[in-house]
Parts: sequence; structure tokens; C-alpha cells
Amino acid sequence: MTELIRCEWGNSTPLYTAYHDEEWGRPVHGDDKVFERVTLEAFQSGLSWITILRKRENFRKAFDGFEIPKVAAYTEHDVERLLADAGIVRNRAKVEAAIANARAALDLPGGLSELVWGYADPAAPVPKTMADVPAVTPGSKALAKELKKHGFRFVGPTTAYALMQAIGLVNDHIEGCIARQP
Repeated sequence: MTELIRCEWGNSTPLYTAYHDEEWGRPVHGDDKVFERVTLEAFQSGLSWITILRKRENFRKAFDGFEIPKVAAYTEHDVERLLADAGIVRNRAKVEAAIANARAALDLPGGLSELVWGYADPAAPVPKTMADVPAVTPGSKALAKELKKHGFRFVGPTTAYALMQAIGLVNDHIEGCIARQP
């Protein structure tokens, strides 16, 4: 029987396995879908990704399905509502960043998905092990800079690279991984 090869983090919990096998590194398009990932990556900053995955459905409910126009229209009342919601990460700076990012996304001429996908790197080298996977790349630095130029917050180069990995701008599944697609 052949052993299945998977990026090692994808073996640690059933939730990680499902995320690894079904989502991580798969192309995600559409402004609201990309906005969701930008928001979740920002909320993850300083925390474990499993914390965000466990709360993801709560985030979706709390942030109106990450519909950009709805989140952009949030008021201080919504900030207080979100800070009182134990189902999400209650961090004022991150909540306010999500709202500011929705407003910034509304102002992007071609939309958020188009801007982010402009930084796709299909020629990135195939990592042999997780040790070969970078935390930051020139592309993530450029994407972070571009997003910040448009008023986005909590989108540094490391967060930008995690976003790039999550939505398929780069394919960081290790060589031979069952989820690696050309």
C-alpha cells in the first residue's frame, strides 16, 4: 500500500487535513471570497491558524458573509457588536482593519480579486519539504505594499504571503503532496 504524502501540517488535526486537502493552495477568485481570506489572514496574525478555522463560520455570520459593501457600511455600533461576539477573535484593531479594508476594496478600480491575482507566481519553485517554504517573498512584499497604498491594514509581507498561499497565487504544497496540482 502506498503511503499518502501530505504537507506535514495537514496531518496534525482533522480540521487541518480537510483545509489542506480541499482548500489551501486552490485558486480563489471573486472580490468577496478574496476579502474573506484577507480578513481571516489578518485576524490570524499572532494566533494559530487552527483558532481561525474553528471560528470561521462565526466570522462569516458576524461579517455578513464578507460581502464587501455590507462590511464597508459598518458603523461604530457594528464594531461594538463584533467586539462583544465571543464566536470571533475580539481585537479592536483587527475589527477596525476589516472594516477599513472593505472600504478600501470598494475603491479599487478593477476590484480586490484582480489586484491580488496580479501578484500570482505560478513559476515559484516546488518545495521539497516545509523547510523550503518561505514566510515572505519579493512578491508578498510587493503585494503588501500595494494593498497598503490603497488603504488596507494588517497586510504585512508575511500576512500577504499567507494569503498568496491560501488562495493559490503560489503553490506551496510540497513535492509529491496529494493536494499538489500543477
